[in-house]
Amino acid sequence: MNSIVVEFSNVSKVYHKKLFLGNKEIVGVKDLVFQIYENEIFGLLGLNGSGKTTTIKLLLGLLFADSGIIKILGQTIPDWRLNKDIGYLPEVVSFNKKFSGYDLLTFYADVAGGVSKNKIEEIISFVKLNDSIRRKVLEYSKGMVQRLGLAQALVHEPRFLVLDEPSSGLDPLGIKEIRDLVLKLKSDGKTIFFSSHLISELEKVCDRVGIIHKGQLLRIINKSEWENDSLEDMFLEIITNY
Repeated sequence: MNSIVVEFSNVSKVYHKKLFLGNKEIVGVKDLVFQIYENEIFGLLGLNGSGKTTTIKLLLGLLFADSGIIKILGQTIPDWRLNKDIGYLPEVVSFNKKFSGYDLLTFYADVAGGVSKNKIEEIISFVKLNDSIRRKVLEYSKGMVQRLGLAQALVHEPRFLVLDEPSSGLDPLGIKEIRDLVLKLKSDGKTIFFSSHLISELEKVCDRVGIIHKGQLLRIINKSEWENDSLEDMFLEIITNY
């Protein structure tokens, strides 16, 4: 078994919503327990409002757990020193469209510090933006913007990647391009957290998939299980019987 990269131990997060006659508690996640292993693609699947976004924000240190412990690479978060080891591709990628892809990527490289021009060129080639990297982002297609987003997530050479709906809004060709890049990252030794509502993509790239529903992790399914069954059918059966 590979070493543990991410570990959630009984992690809970509750939101407090102010109402006219008092406060209302909304469960974000409850008692999450799971591990992500080195060089694994771990998927998270759930309905809207199931807790996927809360889990991602906890992973990134954008939210703090009310209880439980989260460790990344053996360090308890929040810990700002882990920023250099984590790359993040958000669901909605937004760049200043007046700049070229190259200008934006070199800006993020400067922020990261110590990134060579050769490394930047290597990442541009990896995401297949060589022919368009000098063009302004306003001329980019949705798929090109997603690939530029992946490039900025990789520019500081992180060990762990968080990909939130990386294929969102893409056409079939764009989805395949992102899928191929994700699988190449795994073959290069990256560990990846992959959140998506596209069940077919989770089936094609993930080693394991966690089913989250109403803030609770109901089950973790191994790839060998959905090779003999449909991940969609298993997902629907699990949440229906909850």
